[in-house]
This record gives sequence, structure tokens and C-alpha cells, in this order.
Amino acid sequence: MKRIGILSDTHGYLDEKIFHYFEPCDEIWHAGDIGRIEVAERLAAFRPLRAVHGNIDGQDVRRVYPETLRWKCEEVEVMMKHIGGYPGRYDASVRQMLLTKPPQLFIAGHSHILKIKYDRQLQLLHINPGAAGLSGWQPERTLVILTIEGNKMTDCSVITLGNK
Repeated sequence: MKRIGILSDTHGYLDEKIFHYFEPCDEIWHAGDIGRIEVAERLAAFRPLRAVHGNIDGQDVRRVYPETLRWKCEEVEVMMKHIGGYPGRYDASVRQMLLTKPPQLFIAGHSHILKIKYDRQLQLLHINPGAAGLSGWQPERTLVILTIEGNKMTDCSVITLGNK
């Protein structure tokens, strides 16, 4: 069993409350727009970090973190990309990958809109954790915590860090 802390769109800002909320987590997954390499380094020093770069990330972040990641957590196939879209409206950059070989869990950021939705057509769970940083138009900053045990995803929680 693994508890995963999921965040996106920090845009160079790392709220100290994140460390409190992610304390019970085994790993942290960042869905891009990290903003500064120091943000990723602090998260990676706290818990094992998987991350992708986003459209605002500079070369320092892009050298370390790829555009797309695909891996297995427990028995769940996971795919993560910053600009990914939503069920029924996936971004052209990932649509074919998702249609050809859908993962069981697809994580994307970019929109700053918290959305957790099951895609019945592709039989995958889509998570956009919203934005954890101060940049953007979202009224609240959010995180997601998910438990993965074997091939099951459970205990999906949304944490609100507060207003921007």
C-alpha cells in the first residue's frame, strides 16, 4: 500500500503546510509548472518525488523532469503530463497515447481547476489536483492524497491550503 501526495502548478511557491499534509505519504507526484528547481529539490528531500515539467518551467527543471511519465505504482499503471485535458477532451499531445494504451490513472495539471473524474470510456481515473501555488486565477489552492493498494485506488482526499 502506498499513500501518494499529488500536486501541481506551484509556480515557484511552496507552502509549508504541504509538508504537514504530505507527512503520511510515501511519495509525492508533481504534475508540472514547478516553477523553480528548488521547489522540486525540497519536495524530493522530504519524500520520493516523481514529477513532469510544465509549460512555464525553465531548462533547469526540464533537464531533470520529463514532459510525460508512465510507470507502475503497486499494480496500477500511471501516466502523468502537465497539459493533458480531461475525459472527453484530452489534449492532442496525449490523446493517442490514452486511446491506444490507457493507464488506470491519468494525472494532469495546467488548468488550475481541481477535478477528479472517472473516464468510463477508457476505464481510467483522471486527477487534476488544481494549483498549489499563488499564481493563476483559482480562488483556492488544493492538493490531493490518494491511496493505492495493489490494483485499487481508494481514500482520495482533497486538501484545501487556503485562498491565494
